[in-house]
Amino acid sequence: RRLREKGIRICIATGRSPLVVPKFDGVEFDAFLTYNGSYCYDREGKTLFSNALSHADVQALIHNAAALGRPLSVATKDRLASNGKDDDLVEYYAFGGLEIQVADDFDKVAEDEVYQVLMSGREEEYSRMLAGTRHAKIAAWWDRAVDIIPADGGKGITIEKILEAYGLDKSEAMAFGDGNNDIAMLEAVGTGVAMGNASAQLKAVAQAVCPSAAE
Repeated sequence: RRLREKGIRICIATGRSPLVVPKFDGVEFDAFLTYNGSYCYDREGKTLFSNALSHADVQALIHNAAALGRPLSVATKDRLASNGKDDDLVEYYAFGGLEIQVADDFDKVAEDEVYQVLMSGREEEYSRMLAGTRHAKIAAWWDRAVDIIPADGGKGITIEKILEAYGLDKSEAMAFGDGNNDIAMLEAVGTGVAMGNASAQLKAVAQAVCPSAAE
């Protein structure tokens, strides 16, 4: 609220879907960077940046998940559809207060514009998850599941697009984060701040560290 009173634009950058962006009483965000920046819009709902996965890569990811015996979810502008669930994916969803919806029409949803794929798995499975994809990468902040986004996507490139849209220089922007999927975001602004509970890798690229998110 104090930032808004000073005329500072505030944006939320999250791996979550537009359907479940956190809401805070008395706070209106100017821009929403969802799906790790793959789909961004302003408070009026105007699209600021859109970067979907290729259909071929989505199909390769579905094939790879099946080969690994892992379920996955595809995330479109207005759907989160899963082709199954396991304990890891269930817990991953629970972080956002969601329950997995195993979709009867999963194959049809996967034909739409998919901005992100959510898949359970461990680091040693990453190369097999991405096998055969040409333009996809993993954005991970947890050790038992991942978000998979376009290779040229992520919060960093999206921050650049947002600053450009508002006519702001990198030096005029500050970002706060706590996960490894926030590294590029902190590098894209003049002042990157890691939360006290952040990973060591994120703290290493931050200009400052503040108290933990719990505080």
